[in-house]
Amino acid sequence: MVSDPGVITSGAPARGLDGLPAAGKYYNLPDLVAQRAVWRKAGQRVVLTNGCFDLLHPGHVTYLGQARRLGDILIVALNSDRSIRELKGPGRPILTAEERCQIIAALAFVDAVTVFDAPTPQAVVESLLPDVLVKGGDWPRERIVGRDIVEAHGGLVCSLPFVPGVSTTTIIERILARAATLTSPLPCQP
Repeated sequence: MVSDPGVITSGAPARGLDGLPAAGKYYNLPDLVAQRAVWRKAGQRVVLTNGCFDLLHPGHVTYLGQARRLGDILIVALNSDRSIRELKGPGRPILTAEERCQIIAALAFVDAVTVFDAPTPQAVVESLLPDVLVKGGDWPRERIVGRDIVEAHGGLVCSLPFVPGVSTTTIIERILARAATLTSPLPCQP
């Protein structure tokens, strides 16, 4: 299950926020490593990406779709809530790890979702040894965490084009700017 610090801890894939099975897409790292072995044995090319994915937006969807086209299986490793607070500050994440897992798992082109609590996904990359490691264009290849180990094992590391003008930060800024211009109560308020 996805637990409070934002880390999947059970031995079985977690359930969605509605309590229903999440199509078998949520994994803790040990279970995902076992599933990775199954995919490897079947000759499937595994793509791994990671990030916060707070407030899913068109840039994320475009990026994840492009990542999926690089292989047969797409794994998304999400930063835990604690990890995001360390990276982005005390006001983040907007959505909890459980909510972000549910949203990412709902995308048809995502095959597996896991959550990591470390500052970087290094342990996830080392454990899964993906065939393709992908980050968005705001990450130059040289700075992609795990690049060295993936390339040392014959894998490919890609930095996909950044979708300009859309980010969680700009969405938050847009919401705050619009909220500041509200001068009257909302129609349903007294």
